Amino acid sequence: MQRFVTNIWCDRNAEEAGRFYASVFPETSSAVESTYPHEGLLDFQQEFAGKPLTVAVDLAGTRIVLINAGSEFAPNPSISFTLSFDPARFEGDGVATRAQLDAIWASLSDGGRILMPLQEYPFSARYGWVEDRYGVSWQLTLTDGSRGVRPFVMTSLLFSGPSQNLAADAVDRYVELFPGAELGMRVPYPETRGPAPPGAVMFSDFRLGDQWFTAMDSGADDAWPFGCGMSIEVACADQAEIDRLWEALSAVPEAEQCGWLADPFGVSWQVVPENMGELMRRPDAFAHMLSMTKIIIDDL
Repeated sequence: MQRFVTNIWCDRNAEEAGRFYASVFPETSSAVESTYPHEGLLDFQQEFAGKPLTVAVDLAGTRIVLINAGSEFAPNPSISFTLSFDPARFEGDGVATRAQLDAIWASLSDGGRILMPLQEYPFSARYGWVEDRYGVSWQLTLTDGSRGVRPFVMTSLLFSGPSQNLAADAVDRYVELFPGAELGMRVPYPETRGPAPPGAVMFSDFRLGDQWFTAMDSGADDAWPFGCGMSIEVACADQAEIDRLWEALSAVPEAEQCGWLADPFGVSWQVVPENMGELMRRPDAFAHMLSMTKIIIDDL
């Protein structure tokens, strides 16, 4: 079971987005995982009665969840996905790997917005950052394994605006909070880069459970605050673990709802039981969840 799952808030088009990602990426599929009930909805949810609630995307072995909802929230580049194209992982040589990177870039760019052009950079022979037609950001990079083997898909955190220069503090906190976690590499800015002073995090990666993440402080003046458009869902074994993580992470009381919270760095988390799908099949579970801040398993 994948313990940490990145969730994407979609504006009534989660099924469409899921089909798009399944067409773009190799070995990828999407399927409706849950639907809204017909009763117990809030007024603004009535239009979704009986329609898909979550769409699960298996992106080359990494689970991502699309939340089918309204226009209340939207993703932005504060949380993106880094795709590492390593010839050792893909069939063929470096030329074939590069061609696959370019093909996926072309698909993601269609109807999207380029944040950093696809070209050679000091840190990669080929790299680009693009926001796709659904507002989801992707960093595509050609790697050679010299810095250690990393998964194809990694969730990436960009600390900017109100969270500027907090990447090191946040990563240290996450690694401390989850047993078995570890810090990978951490590369500081050697000199001032935009709002990032020398010593701020230019690049870092870290592992929570079996999953790798990346983090950096923004070196550009653009500010993309964290929000509910992209959130990290963490599956908990029992109520005691939910309570521990909630106490450690929640820093914005007004953001607490239905198992969602905002941490001291602005990142949105969903702290849920690992058998949440089973629990939500209980009678009136959806209505009960809507009245909660922290999830109380017995009350579902």
